[in-house]
Amino acid sequence: MLKTLTETKQGAPARQQHKPPGHRALRRGRISLPGHVYLVTAATVKRRRFFQQFDAACAACRSFEDSRTLGDACMLAWVLMPDHGHWLIRLGGKTSLDQVVNHLKSASARSVNRLIGRQGALWQRAYHDHALRAEENLRQAARYIIANPLRAGLVKRVGDYPFWNAVWV
Repeated sequence: MLKTLTETKQGAPARQQHKPPGHRALRRGRISLPGHVYLVTAATVKRRRFFQQFDAACAACRSFEDSRTLGDACMLAWVLMPDHGHWLIRLGGKTSLDQVVNHLKSASARSVNRLIGRQGALWQRAYHDHALRAEENLRQAARYIIANPLRAGLVKRVGDYPFWNAVWV
């Protein structure tokens, strides 16, 4: 937690607490390099389980593979959990990571909101990203993403979970 010092009546420093930095801290130092691969995690607003409804999850998933949504980026793997999503994205030369993620979240939110009759934000504004280094194995990162429902106890076998895909399958 960030803290600042203020003076008390006796002149001794006292601690004053502030809110944690939030989504601004996630953006600090974020770079977007063409051709690089990013592992992205985005959560729904208040971690609401919008995608627990089969039809809503299907609507969101369709946007993850729509070339109009991705621009010149390539979706290598993804999984949609009840309250968040993971995407493994290779950037093209024109569209930044922030643009791709915003397009994914906007397109899926429009589709889901239309289907379930709601308005407003579906995803939290912030997201977490990790740029894979050259030595990191893409398939290993994809396996990690796809095994998320298994680790969460939603299924006993990865193949039993309907909301994922990878270019290697």
